[in-house]
Amino acid sequence: MSSDTQLSLFDGSSFNQQDLIPTDAKIPIPSGTYANMPELAQHCNNCRRCGLGENRTHAVVGRGNLQAKIMIIGEAPGQSEDETGLPFVGKSGQLLEKILASVNLSTEQDVYIGNINKCRPPENRVPTAEEMAACKPYLLEQIRLVDPKIILLTGATAVKGITGSKQGITKIRGQWLESEGRLCMPIFHPSYLLRNPSREKGSPKWLMWQDIQAVKAKYDEIKGEN
Repeated sequence: MSSDTQLSLFDGSSFNQQDLIPTDAKIPIPSGTYANMPELAQHCNNCRRCGLGENRTHAVVGRGNLQAKIMIIGEAPGQSEDETGLPFVGKSGQLLEKILASVNLSTEQDVYIGNINKCRPPENRVPTAEEMAACKPYLLEQIRLVDPKIILLTGATAVKGITGSKQGITKIRGQWLESEGRLCMPIFHPSYLLRNPSREKGSPKWLMWQDIQAVKAKYDEIKGEN
């Protein structure tokens, strides 16, 4: 067998490597692996990079405008999300939509929503560090494909998953951070607001109103620059 023939047998080796991505968390997902979101979603729906895939109904990849300037990142799917395959569609999602609408933002035009993990943890527990690490490369590819200018991190798990920070959300919410050249703001998770319904000054809902107004102001500033 000639050397040229031998080499030809391995012409598709890079594609075979890509096919292995959903099978093992040790297989890297280099930047630029996916050409579009449906291609990425196909891998997510067949993924076994961690144990969460064993019990999922659907992988929850994302929803919203794929060219959005704002991306919202949550923790992991709950029951409603697992059943529908869409993030933030339960009570938390309904509240999130109201918060966005309060400053004239919508998931149809302005926002894309994803999660740190694509599969629901049992009993809605917090994802483990290993589970987050296995799924994070998918999220980084989503960020690359959407290319948002602003990323909102809902809750401490999302903050930890993206920035590595272990600070409590009450200490860092509302602050602008920078990650990979993008503006990020930690905000309260809508589920936390549902558990703390007071609207008094200084309450979580009152603080969220301050934060979402700051986000809208920055969004308008960025749109004005383009």
